[in-house]
Amino acid sequence: MSQPEGPAVSEASKQAGTLDNIYATLVGTCGESPKQRLDRVGRDFASGSVQKYKVRCAAELGEILLLRLHKERFAFFCKDPWYCSRVSVTAPDGTVTHFPSYQWIEGYCTVELRPGTARTICQDSLPLLLDHRKRELQARQECYRWKIYAPGFPRMVDVSSFEEMESDKKFALTKTVPCADPDDNSGNRYLPGFPMKVDIPSLLHMEPNIRYSATKTASLIFNALPASLGMKIRGLLDRRGSWKKLDDIRNIFWCHKTFTTEYVTEHWCEDSFFGYQYLNGVNPVMLHCLSSLPSKLPVTNDMVASLLGPGTCLQTELERGHIFLADYWILAEAPVHCINGLQQYVAAPLCLLWLNPQGVLLPLAIQLSQTPGPESPIFLPTDCELDWLLAKTWVRNSEFLVHENNTHFLCTHLLCEAFSMATLRQLPLCHPVYKLLLPHTRYTLQVNTIARATLLNPEGLVDKVTSIGRRGLIYLMSTGLAHFTYTDFCLPDSLRARGVLNIPNYHYRDDGLKIWAAIERFVSEIVSYYYPSDASVQQDSELQAWVGEIFAQAFLSRENSGFPSRLCTPGELVKYLTAIIFNCSAQHAAVNSGQHDFGAWMPNAPSSMRQPPPQTKGNTTMKSYLDTLPEVNTTCSNLLLFWLVSQEPKDQRPLGTYPDEHFTEEAPQKSIAAFQNCLAQISRDIRERNESLELPYAYLDPPLIENSVSI
Repeated sequence: MSQPEGPAVSEASKQAGTLDNIYATLVGTCGESPKQRLDRVGRDFASGSVQKYKVRCAAELGEILLLRLHKERFAFFCKDPWYCSRVSVTAPDGTVTHFPSYQWIEGYCTVELRPGTARTICQDSLPLLLDHRKRELQARQECYRWKIYAPGFPRMVDVSSFEEMESDKKFALTKTVPCADPDDNSGNRYLPGFPMKVDIPSLLHMEPNIRYSATKTASLIFNALPASLGMKIRGLLDRRGSWKKLDDIRNIFWCHKTFTTEYVTEHWCEDSFFGYQYLNGVNPVMLHCLSSLPSKLPVTNDMVASLLGPGTCLQTELERGHIFLADYWILAEAPVHCINGLQQYVAAPLCLLWLNPQGVLLPLAIQLSQTPGPESPIFLPTDCELDWLLAKTWVRNSEFLVHENNTHFLCTHLLCEAFSMATLRQLPLCHPVYKLLLPHTRYTLQVNTIARATLLNPEGLVDKVTSIGRRGLIYLMSTGLAHFTYTDFCLPDSLRARGVLNIPNYHYRDDGLKIWAAIERFVSEIVSYYYPSDASVQQDSELQAWVGEIFAQAFLSRENSGFPSRLCTPGELVKYLTAIIFNCSAQHAAVNSGQHDFGAWMPNAPSSMRQPPPQTKGNTTMKSYLDTLPEVNTTCSNLLLFWLVSQEPKDQRPLGTYPDEHFTEEAPQKSIAAFQNCLAQISRDIRERNESLELPYAYLDPPLIENSVSI
């Protein structure tokens, strides 16, 4: 007797049912059942329903190895997609076997499901099952193909492969061709008042199991509409020229203020807040502790003695580990761009910071180029107020460029896309690593496809608002990837290498390490259950193909990156999986969620600069300062994007939330429960800590962390 459980999935429940005919075949070690239609009185596969059916067999089937679901036309109806959550099969002796599905089935096809017990290839010996693994991966590799976007970039998904499959009417083994929405009129659209195209085909021409749900798509669009229409009505999106006064910037998001945006507006020009952002802002990965000053930054003790105070000196503070550097060397050769027909400018500053006896991180000196000399003065807090403010604003512009392009888009979005692609292409559904990582790949291919079609395309938002434009973005990301290492990728190693383990009030570090440890403990339990020895890792050819493909496609086979091309021990696998899950979830939350909070006050995160970096001191006026900042329309276009990507998305799945039960064994289910309990305790600790903070840090509060890069 079989017990198929009907379509039930939260984000798709309204559309999950189907009118098509569904048939089932059970395949066992001793034979297979006849293909049988699953039919009862009334509608069988309504959304959210759970139905029971009997499958009759003339002979004993033995152990059930596969379940085939056949989806066929019903009368003259059009193809009707079906979302099947799972099927449970109860044998005559009472044994229950669960078959997880959790996928859309489109068109008329046959889908083969394996029991939920996770198995590596080493644990399969039957030719039938080995052949099933092989055919599944071949089908997925045909569906998900790699594409080169630009030289030096991580490889990414080739969306045209989905369109080709649709036009050629090809069907994959476990997934089917995405069919067009009959109510859709495809084409690029501008949302009313929104300064960038929403690429409608990029929302639709995606394989259905990676495509945004209707709920999330609607959320993405309607989050943008109120703010964009408000700006359009007030004429801000079309207004050229400089801001007349700083206070006018407050009016951009007059109805979209948060506690943090207000705090930033009040404190943005204070040195203590400037230093605070290196620890708990949207780019908390820039600081390196110094034991000596680099020759390219010739700061002397006399320059900073009055700032350090009596009883110490610059050399003493270096020896104590209290001097830090933020070096924007990567911008030195970045191409520059024109916005509104006007030349823009870029600096490559060096910013020296000091941890004072009160535990406050303060800027000590700023040089706006990588080459010292008379035309590159070192700006100091003791300079006139506007000179110092302008120097700090140049650093904040460099922060914007490095953060958005490298820390955010390259190191979370693009790398997580490569992890998702390799997981889909090299690991079958029954593989334990596939089951572990799948929730952390949700929507990543879709959101990146939209980003490339709307932000990164020629004349897209990057060209409209940033001083380096698309050409500079490509340079920055390819250069960043060429210098990105496995140490940078692993939070504990990165913190240690940068020498920042002992800075007080570094909430990103403290919360991040707790979450890393929780993920590591969870992953360790999963890995130890399925990989009891070094040999079990080394002999898993699918696992090795997976890590090898990531090394080749994400890191371009660069040996000096330190990323593994092969895994030899369970410990290596645990670290690698922990880093992937952390970066797909917590790290993305840390560098994404605060963009509106810290960027709504534009002078704190200017996307472009319209005047060259100052080569002398004493010439800055408020007018020249405002003439250096982005124009009104540029500011508004950029802040709309900040607003959109910082909104809590609908259809959210917080870290550790796994509503799709891909693991059916008791041991991994207990590990998931323990992981969720650990995250809940971390959340309680963070919220208790935040009650005593002047500016709470909540970006790494687990309920606010998305499982995957999905916005």
